[in-house]
Amino acid sequence: MTNLVECRDLRLGYGSNATIPCPDFAVEAGDYLCVVGPNGAGKTTLLKCMAGLLKPVSGALSLAPGLASGGIGYLPQQGPHQRDFPASVREVVQSGCQARRGWRPFYSREERRSADEAMERLCIGALAKRCYRELSGGQRQRVLLARALCGGCRLLLLDEPTTGLDPDAIVEFYGLLRGINASGQTIAMVTHDRSRALAAASCVLTLGPDASFARKDRHG
Repeated sequence: MTNLVECRDLRLGYGSNATIPCPDFAVEAGDYLCVVGPNGAGKTTLLKCMAGLLKPVSGALSLAPGLASGGIGYLPQQGPHQRDFPASVREVVQSGCQARRGWRPFYSREERRSADEAMERLCIGALAKRCYRELSGGQRQRVLLARALCGGCRLLLLDEPTTGLDPDAIVEFYGLLRGINASGQTIAMVTHDRSRALAAASCVLTLGPDASFARKDRHG
């Protein structure tokens, strides 16, 4: 299998003083990695390092060739101000192509088609003209997931994507992720929901006092 991410002797943190060790692990193409652990264990920090938004304090985090340039879709934790964003669903999804668009004033035909395909894939095409802030929590997460997938990313990073959702929406969202992963999409997700993580994941990275990395038997 092709490794999209490899981490060796990694220490995480926002400064050189308070560092958090991370077990060695690799994310293979097609994996569904769940990152679990207590608050403050470095889960979000690790995801930001994988997304290229932070650098590890020490150690090596390597990405497959081409992954850093448009191959990663990132869905961070959502705060209240982000839930009240005054834009249409189409505009939010298309913004997933922003990094590739650069200084061009308009999206290309290919980028608009990519946004349409992502919306159809997540069954939100009918919401394209709706205002994002008028949607339900589950609908908003579908929109943000479509945004992260827009452009055909190879690695999808999700940070606590079910926070604030009602129980039915959580079940629906996990089903959506299983379908996306079954289609070949590689997922790395931070979650506090250990029971669901163990049920869905192909591998689990635990941070904190009981730090470990375990990969399920693909045939068992």
